[in-house]
Amino acid sequence: MARVLTTVDSVRARFSALQRPLAFFDGPGGTQVPDTVIDAIAEYLRETNANHGGPFETSRRSDALVAKARTTAAGFLNATVDEVAFGANMTTLNFALSRTASREWRAGDEVVCTKLDHDGNVSPWLELAHDKDLVVQFCEVDDECRLDLDHLRSLLSGRTRVVAFPWASNAVGTVTPVAEIAALAHDAGALAWIDAVHYGPHGPIDVQAAGADVLLCSPYKFYGPHLGLAFVRREFAEGLRPYKVRPASDFPVGHRFETGTLAHELLAGFVAAVDYLQDVGWDFVLEHERELGERFLDGLPDSWQLHGIPSMDGRVPTFAVTHETLSPQDAATRLGERGFAVWDGNYYAVEIMKRLGLPDGAVRVGIVHYNTEDEVDRLLAALADL
Repeated sequence: MARVLTTVDSVRARFSALQRPLAFFDGPGGTQVPDTVIDAIAEYLRETNANHGGPFETSRRSDALVAKARTTAAGFLNATVDEVAFGANMTTLNFALSRTASREWRAGDEVVCTKLDHDGNVSPWLELAHDKDLVVQFCEVDDECRLDLDHLRSLLSGRTRVVAFPWASNAVGTVTPVAEIAALAHDAGALAWIDAVHYGPHGPIDVQAAGADVLLCSPYKFYGPHLGLAFVRREFAEGLRPYKVRPASDFPVGHRFETGTLAHELLAGFVAAVDYLQDVGWDFVLEHERELGERFLDGLPDSWQLHGIPSMDGRVPTFAVTHETLSPQDAATRLGERGFAVWDGNYYAVEIMKRLGLPDGAVRVGIVHYNTEDEVDRLLAALADL
């Protein structure tokens, strides 16, 4: 059977949440979910709800769901089933994984973060530095918010244990050269520790091609429920002693990082979200988002300043902008009153806002594949009218 052509109208028809006047440009804080995700969560709770490992029907069905979720996660990341782990969210997983990885570290060991990072990939290392007398350094960015790889090279040494960096900035949209950065980390004998939360809805993730040792993402940023997902490379995971309860199995190695009972209903939603993305196809997502991003950049009024890369090359369609007179909070509030969902502030991207000299942050416009040309045009008109 021939594949049905994907259009933005066919996409939007799958989201009850989008059938309202509000234009959602708040995707970086969490996307809307298609109805199939909602249905999968409800169906699990109605028909399967049980803890796993029991000798009865609903428990066996829960076991099957968890197994399917792991297989789905492995396929989504191009990992193996025993290298994936689920948790409450990326930040919670990252605090646990970073604490586990650093058990044997010594005072003076170093971590390199970047000024593009969300604090979920910074504060875990700062807290470790406080506890273990480590050194945390920050890779600089240029004036268009691209990582300065020469500066990164200068920070690496034999004491570097981790290079922690984002695949894409949740604040200014920059996409980093992940494979090149991972190679630099490995050449220094360090781990490549990737925050892919913001990249997740915008393009396919391949942990093998990226050279990741650890990669974290959040399904609620790519049309799924509130959940965290981690990849931990098997060879690295096998050398770790995780924080876990004694009865929990040591194998498969990735699953050892999951504490307590998983939120099975959310795993059902995760599977449905990945199925949705596979059905829509990354070709449509990439092409449509690029077109909308170019439309936004071409029409941004002169009263607004863009912070970041001024084209769609090397970025996702996430834009940090500031008005010549209005504060980000006032501007976002006025836009909200006019039917546009946008964020203001620093969005936990503390270092990039310091670098840009924006103590109040910026207005963040986040475009994803369910947005339309009409929504972008109406937003641009509203920005011009503020």
